[in-house]
Amino acid sequence: MDQRVDDQNRAATEERRQRCDGEVKRGRPGQKLKTLRNARNITVREVEQGSRRIAEAKGDKRFCISNGWLAQLENGASEPNIQKFFSLGVIYRVSVQDLLRLYGVDIDEREKYESIADPYLTRLIVHKADGEPNSNEHAETSLIPHCDSHVSGNSNHTPHILHGQLGLNDFTMHPMIRPGALLRIDTRQNKLVTGTWRNEYERPIYFIELRDAYACGWCELQGHELLIIPHPSSQRSVRRFMHPREAEIVGRVVGYDTGCVDLDSELTRSARRK
Repeated sequence: MDQRVDDQNRAATEERRQRCDGEVKRGRPGQKLKTLRNARNITVREVEQGSRRIAEAKGDKRFCISNGWLAQLENGASEPNIQKFFSLGVIYRVSVQDLLRLYGVDIDEREKYESIADPYLTRLIVHKADGEPNSNEHAETSLIPHCDSHVSGNSNHTPHILHGQLGLNDFTMHPMIRPGALLRIDTRQNKLVTGTWRNEYERPIYFIELRDAYACGWCELQGHELLIIPHPSSQRSVRRFMHPREAEIVGRVVGYDTGCVDLDSELTRSARRK
C-alpha cells in the first residue's frame, strides 16, 4: 500500500511539474519565472534569503535579490542582470542558459546569427535540426557531374557534407560564384588535385580554413605555399599562405546555391567597401 501511495505521489508531482513547465513555455518571461518558482515550491522569502547568502559568499551585493525586486521581475516591471540571473539559476536549480531562453536569448544560436551580424565574411554555417542550412529561395548549381544536389546537400544522410557561405565582400570566384552564395563542401575531398581542365567548371574549387577566417577559390601548391587563385574576371589578386600552418583545405566545393533575391545593390555597396 505504501509503495502504491508513493508511486501515486510521484506521478502527481511529475504531472504538476510538466503542467508548470508547459505554463512556463506559454507565459511572459516574468510569469514564466514565477511559475518556475512555484513549481519548485520556493517562496519569495526563500529566494531573498538564498540570494543573500550567495551575495555574501561572493562579496558582491549585486547577487542579492530583494522581495520587491523579485515581485517587479515577475510582474514584468524589470529585467534581471547577469548576477541576479546567476542567483536565480542556483536557487531554482536550472542553468543560466535556460533562464536566458525565457527572455528570448539562446546562446546556442550565436553562430547562427554571426552571418547576420557580419554578412561580409565567408564562413561555415550552422545547420537547423533537420540538417538543412537556413536559406531563402535559391537556384542550385552542381559542380560535380551527375551529382544529386538534394542528396549532397542533406547532412543527415551525408555527414561529410558541410555548408559554407560566401561573404558579401568575397568576390574571389565572381562572376562564376556570386558573393552571398551558399556552398556545399565535400570534406572527403580535402587533398589538392592537380591536372588540366577543359573549362573553369571542371577545375576543383576548394573551401579553405585560414587562421581567423575562411576563403574559397581555386588552389595551387608551390613548395610550402598554398595559393588561392581567383577567377580571372574577379580582378582579385592571388593570395599566398604557408601550408598547412596558415591555411588548410576543408574540402571541395561540389555545388552552390545562389539566392534568387536581387543582390546587385548589396554587391555594389560591398565593392565600394573594398
